Amino acid sequence: GHGKCDCGKCKCDEGWYGEACQYPTTCNLTRKKSNEMCKNSQDIICSGAGTCQCGRCQCANSEENGLVYGKFCECDDRECIDDETGEICTGHGKCYCGNCYCEAGWHGDKCEFQCDITPWEIKKRCTSPDGKICSNRGTCVCGECTCHDVDPTGDWGDIHGDTCECDERNCKAVYDRYSDDFCSGHGQCNCGRCDCKEGWTGKKCEHPHSCPMSVEESAKKCQGNSNLPCSGRGRCECGQCTCFPPGDNRVHGKNCECDDRQCENADGDVCGGHGICSCGRCICQDGWFGKLCQHSRKCNMTEEESRSLCESADGILCSGKGSCHCGKCICSPQEWYISGDFCECDDRDCDKHDGLICTGNGVCSCGNCECWEGWNGNACEIWLGREYP
Repeated sequence: GHGKCDCGKCKCDEGWYGEACQYPTTCNLTRKKSNEMCKNSQDIICSGAGTCQCGRCQCANSEENGLVYGKFCECDDRECIDDETGEICTGHGKCYCGNCYCEAGWHGDKCEFQCDITPWEIKKRCTSPDGKICSNRGTCVCGECTCHDVDPTGDWGDIHGDTCECDERNCKAVYDRYSDDFCSGHGQCNCGRCDCKEGWTGKKCEHPHSCPMSVEESAKKCQGNSNLPCSGRGRCECGQCTCFPPGDNRVHGKNCECDDRQCENADGDVCGGHGICSCGRCICQDGWFGKLCQHSRKCNMTEEESRSLCESADGILCSGKGSCHCGKCICSPQEWYISGDFCECDDRDCDKHDGLICTGNGVCSCGNCECWEGWNGNACEIWLGREYP
């Protein structure tokens, strides 16, 4: 919005510059404020691969070859260049954010190795009994599956088998300690299926035979209005929910339907200090709004100043998926999965367990789960804290 496109290149209006006319020539931000806006999650300005210009990162060589890019210059496609050939991914793959994704028949960090079997044979060897490549739980390299291991200790994979067909996570009662939570402690896990000890039944051996109600009746009583027993946040035993994590009163309700952790930001502030939390939802004070009451209704910026801070590097306002208020993007509430400073992230990309994004034990941050204290795993499905009393 600050120039005209001429034969594929931007001709910027007076007062703006950059390959997409995204940088103002004069800046009304202090150097400290500008640098704060340019820091990545490790507090490094522009990931050490660019310079900060009025709160936005100008990446090294961005106007020449474009190999360094991203909001914080976090993507460096120079990592994909093969030292011998000088080609990206040796010409046998595509580079995305510094990682090579190889064509069929090629593998290696830079797609430098060719498989000695045909693509058809590769696919055949990696296809699981259900017809999926590595059961959708691994990567096929030259006919062998490398399973996505979510065990933080590295001693034993939760996912294993020649085609990653065995998923031990199916046996886990996620509310217990990682070391002994298989089959609720009442059975043996065999390739993702629980074989229960005498006196116990249920998919995860969670139901005692002594219970007067059936497994289905117990689960229905624990389910309430949710799709999962205890809203996926607790243990159901004989129709009664015990919410997890143990001793944490932020998860509560008859069916563990209230999760007050959803009211906290990354620093643990409840509703940004501008509201109260009611069953996992913020009720904001007058003058504030947003999911976490993070937006003030007052604004001391002009419309142009506000819009300039909401535009991504490609010049699109809030990635076309939100509105701009006082220099910050407010992502469309109808599309709950859209997030990020510029609404550029899709939280549906985050890992799930038991049908829940980040298992309800963390927040999805731009495609990756950030787990709450005590939880681990790609989908925050592993409890590392103390056991239930």
